[in-house]
Amino acid sequence: MRRIAGLLLLAAGPVLVLGVLFVLPVAGMVSEGFVADGRFAPGAVLDVLARPRVHRVAWFTVWTSGVATLVAVGLGVPAAFVLHRLAVPGRTVVRAALLVPFVLPTVVVGVAFRQLLGEGGPLGFLGLDGTPVAIVCGLVFFNVAVVIRTVGVAWESLDPRPGQAAAALGASPRQVLRTVTLPALRPAIVGAASIVFLFCATAFGIVLTLGGVRYSSVETEIYLLTTTIFDLRAAAALSVLQIVVVVGLLAVAARLRATPDPTALRAVTPVRTVRRGDLPALALTLLVLAAMLLPIATLVLGSLSVGDGWGLDNYRALTTAGDGQALLVPVTTALVTSLRTAVDATWMALLIGVSVSVIVTRRSHSAAERRVRSTLDGFFMLPLGVSAVTLGFGFLITLDQPPLDLRDSPLLVPMAQALVALPLVVRTLTPVLGGIDDRQRQAAASLGASAWRTLLTVDLPVVWKPMLAASGFAFAASLGEFGATSFLARDTSPTLPVVIFRLIGHPGEMNYGMALAASVVLAVATAVVMIAVERLRVPGVGAF
Repeated sequence: MRRIAGLLLLAAGPVLVLGVLFVLPVAGMVSEGFVADGRFAPGAVLDVLARPRVHRVAWFTVWTSGVATLVAVGLGVPAAFVLHRLAVPGRTVVRAALLVPFVLPTVVVGVAFRQLLGEGGPLGFLGLDGTPVAIVCGLVFFNVAVVIRTVGVAWESLDPRPGQAAAALGASPRQVLRTVTLPALRPAIVGAASIVFLFCATAFGIVLTLGGVRYSSVETEIYLLTTTIFDLRAAAALSVLQIVVVVGLLAVAARLRATPDPTALRAVTPVRTVRRGDLPALALTLLVLAAMLLPIATLVLGSLSVGDGWGLDNYRALTTAGDGQALLVPVTTALVTSLRTAVDATWMALLIGVSVSVIVTRRSHSAAERRVRSTLDGFFMLPLGVSAVTLGFGFLITLDQPPLDLRDSPLLVPMAQALVALPLVVRTLTPVLGGIDDRQRQAAASLGASAWRTLLTVDLPVVWKPMLAASGFAFAASLGEFGATSFLARDTSPTLPVVIFRLIGHPGEMNYGMALAASVVLAVATAVVMIAVERLRVPGVGAF
């Protein structure tokens, strides 16, 4: 009972924070959809879900996410083989380059593809600007790194002996791949595909930037219903639908990740030399690399294009309000706001995430304690089931009345971004803390060390690098967060992604050039943070 009481006391802080900043907004959002005139009225939600436009939006979300997932897996699996199993020159650099698209803010990805596919862009002759194909390409660009990293890490750990035995019995390389390798990789491939589909279905910035009001996903429809049409009941109904679908996808992904993996305890196998049969995979990997670098290069060149020449005028204009006073504050001020907000969101996410990770990874000494810890674990993972747009909408309609009127609080946006980054922190720290042998803590305690001394001498030496990595993930996620921030950021203190979206929504060559330059600045800031995280080489953080 003392251990359970101590566990509950330790969990009280995170539980209170999540109760106020997550449960309350989600409950308010559900109430907005299901309660009318003080009475439970589910018929209103059913009426919204029966609308033909809602059906079109849901179908558009499903088919674009499905196609993007299939393409990402089809490109990512061969690239994972080349970059994680073959001794090709510069493969470490290439892997880092292919990671960059995933860490870019979604609004930057959207701007890059508009520059690539728009009129006057390198691929403008294809006529794909503003089409579903452009949206699918943006989703693939953003998510193919997830497949490469997840499947590649699993491929590195495959035991080579079953394949060698099959080859010794006369199996060709293709037969070994089909009958031995791919079945062993199936949990990693299917798990990566489920995560990619989830990311595609909730890719707010990409769809909003490339699709506008013509093509809407569930995420962008919630945004438009709230900010343009002011139909909060319909937005709440769609948010409830999205929560149900996302929670279901997360449950499927968790079940797939829990599938027994025979490679889990294997050492990393050495890479092998390139053979003639590897040339198609090598060619496809080069194609993937070129496709990943082309939008980024187009974005950078577009930001340097001034009239008929080249220059830094677009970057110098970042200190102004744009053409026709498009902005209330300059881009440079928005960048400072983004950095300050990211710092606040990072320490909040780290403070909560460390507490959560410690609580869910400690060893239970009784069945009752195990049940309590399992219940807390499930509660702490609830934010995974709500997208950033839904969370921002919940904040908007619930945290606006006393005693929780936070509309004018400078911490409102950081708190929302901290909840968005919290799963990244927990997923980074939990495997590391769970891997510490509890006997080391017991030995330290038997020598007279207090709980805090044990934490400093046993846990901290192992977890400090993962904590730095978790801080980097949280900072980068906050820096580029657009979904929740688009609801909550005040006009006088917008973040950089919000300013970029406003610039591309205002006509004028100067405004568009500023949007390109601001996108490059935001991309560089995010990439620098993630490169620093990559250099930490944290065990257990190799896959997303």
